[in-house]
Amino acid sequence: MLARKGLLPDGFLLTRLAEDSTQPNRFRSKSQRARFITKGGSCNVAHKNIREQGRFLQDVFTTMVDLKWQHSLLIFTSAFLCSWMLFAMAWWLLAFAHGDLEPRGTEDGPGPVPCVTAIHSFTSAFLFSIEVQVTIGFGGRMVTEECPLAIMVLIIQNILGLIINAVMLGCVFMKTAQANRRAETLIFSRSAVIAPRNGRPTFMFRVGDLRKSMIISATVQLQVIRRTVTIEGEVIPVSQLDIQVENPLRSNGIFLVSPLIISHTIERGSPLYELSAQSLATTDLEIIVILEGVVETTGITMQARTSYTSEEILWGHRFVSIMAEEDGCYTVDYSKFGNTIPVHMSWLSAKELDQTQGIQEEIATDGVHQGWGLVRAGRGGYRRGGRACHSSTSQPWYTHSENKLELEGKMKEGKKKTVQLEEIGRKTQDTESVEAIN
Repeated sequence: MLARKGLLPDGFLLTRLAEDSTQPNRFRSKSQRARFITKGGSCNVAHKNIREQGRFLQDVFTTMVDLKWQHSLLIFTSAFLCSWMLFAMAWWLLAFAHGDLEPRGTEDGPGPVPCVTAIHSFTSAFLFSIEVQVTIGFGGRMVTEECPLAIMVLIIQNILGLIINAVMLGCVFMKTAQANRRAETLIFSRSAVIAPRNGRPTFMFRVGDLRKSMIISATVQLQVIRRTVTIEGEVIPVSQLDIQVENPLRSNGIFLVSPLIISHTIERGSPLYELSAQSLATTDLEIIVILEGVVETTGITMQARTSYTSEEILWGHRFVSIMAEEDGCYTVDYSKFGNTIPVHMSWLSAKELDQTQGIQEEIATDGVHQGWGLVRAGRGGYRRGGRACHSSTSQPWYTHSENKLELEGKMKEGKKKTVQLEEIGRKTQDTESVEAIN
């Protein structure tokens, strides 16, 4: 834990402490609610009543890698001690069967050649077993040509010791180079937000990488886990639905060169389409975030996980900007990584907003069609389909100011032309009457 804190900037840690102290009480009151993925990325699922425990022994290496460090160290120590004790017993039995443990006096002479020199008790046999397995030759004890069985035991112990060393070193290497260690330097915002973006409600959260070495081919996957009930009444406690990440390339790939705000536009077909501010406070849902990629320095595939419950989603908030340009270089202020600001936003869901907008469009469309269908019915009124309606309720398209002026001008011209025709007609009639009299 101390090593992880040392990797984080001081400003980021202070900001996290400030966020924890300023969070509403609703976060703390419901912090004990069960969730599938913790904020640290571990899976919060307990497996009980497993009867087939032997399946774990079929994959011993993976089982040992998945164990905790204290359990792994206990197994490593036990494996070496047991092998040393086992072969110590074998060397002692060889010495006992060959008669090397019998005490000899100075007057008895040199005696027969022993199988292993300088073995006089079980303690000396145990020391020789350690020297053989870890290849520490002090020169006081050695195997002779007297006993072929002793040579076979030496070969078996060397082979078994190499196998134990290879397995233990492999487990230690895999545990120290696990991909989740790289995920410790990938940080997610403690809260997610829902705010309008480009006129649509959008679910957003922020992700950042504290290391300078990048994550290659990074992809982000979102899933909603909620309790659903089918039409037949079947209760599905874990219903997983994928969420499409907003990306112009129509893929979930990201370039994590700086902290990014991952967004999802809430529209028709989204699992959050019917989510409103009121239902957010009462619904029981969990949005799981999975970030996968390849570590640039080691080439190991890593995965970082986190989740957001309904209490950790802020409605009507937006993340503040943390990027700035200074001296021709972009700088990131991690002290504002999780800071948000409130924005003006409707409390309705995206579905309700679409329905409201659709009703308004229908009303506007009906008004336009009604205006085009009206015809003159007399003074001060218009009719449609044989029914008269007053101009105060709806106006036809040709009663606009410009069309009205043009119409009045044409009417005036028509009146002038009528007067002129009438005057010409009268003059013509007068002329014809005078000629007839003459």
